[in-house]
Amino acid sequence: MSRFFSKKYESLVPYTPGEQPKGRTFIKLNTNESPFPPSPKAQEGAKREVELLQLYPDPTCSALVNKMAQVLGVKSENVLMGNGSDEVLNFAFMAFCDKEHPAAFADITYGFYSVFAELNGIAYLEIPLNEDFTLPVEEFCKISHTLFIANPNAPTGLAISLSDIERILSSNPDRVVVIDEAYVDFGGQSAVSLIDKYENLLVTGTFSKSRSMAGARLGYGVANAALIGDLHTLRNSTNPYNINRMTMAAGIGVLEDEEYTKENCKKIIATRARTAKELEKLGFEVIPSLTNFLFAKKEGLSGMAFYKSLREKGVLVRHFETPRLKDYNRITVGSDEEMDAFLQATREILKEKEERA
Repeated sequence: MSRFFSKKYESLVPYTPGEQPKGRTFIKLNTNESPFPPSPKAQEGAKREVELLQLYPDPTCSALVNKMAQVLGVKSENVLMGNGSDEVLNFAFMAFCDKEHPAAFADITYGFYSVFAELNGIAYLEIPLNEDFTLPVEEFCKISHTLFIANPNAPTGLAISLSDIERILSSNPDRVVVIDEAYVDFGGQSAVSLIDKYENLLVTGTFSKSRSMAGARLGYGVANAALIGDLHTLRNSTNPYNINRMTMAAGIGVLEDEEYTKENCKKIIATRARTAKELEKLGFEVIPSLTNFLFAKKEGLSGMAFYKSLREKGVLVRHFETPRLKDYNRITVGSDEEMDAFLQATREILKEKEERA
């Protein structure tokens, strides 16, 4: 840290992204990326824009916004496109939180929430998940904070129902409730259908997971026109050209090919179920998942030791060295071939452990 760095950020602990290895080739099951390439229509759209990169993109993202609204079944005025859903989430912290409006979220959830709060100087409350990692809905109904709820949650993979979301929205009418749906396409229920009923609801989503566009950085927010207008004020005050030409065209292309996305989600869900079943046969406890990852542990096997052993065998998973999570690892659901390699490495690790005992 230099002597010029602002003191207001000197205690900021930045978000730690999943490892992106260079050099050695790994089977990457650590950052919840899709094992499938983007839709051919998305690729074609991006290629067309290469020759126009000397020109600024459309700051209104009108064609992309209109297509996103059509796919979601809402009006264009209900949609904002962001540079990943992270940008939309940051705008939400900026727009709907301040000294009088602190934030609240689960103690085990997407790690960027606390970073956004710290970055924007916002007080926040972390509400402990239940012992089984389910969300304590009643606790979220009791407080008058701006709420951020990942649904399904990460890294646990668990979700709450739409009726529970409505209870939270109804109990907190004077504060915004942000439902982060990064993983909703893998078995969750979207709250987008509720935006006309609750003026305090903002739903965010991403193209990184189910739509195979993690490298393009594209996300969205969905809410009533007034909330979206608030977010546009911040977007236009920071980076009105926040979506580049190639990403915008790729986004339109993938939205024109929803069947491709749906088929890939079906494959991932089937592979997830098969992998979970095999892990359970090996003695692992696997939390039921509605995402494109599994959260698992095995009694007598250190989470860190399992992570390191897998890495030595060329398989990357995500480990969180915190008290409640240190026994677990988060395992992205890759292709069938990748998961077979992961399972084979797991069997080898267990056999080696048994031979040493």
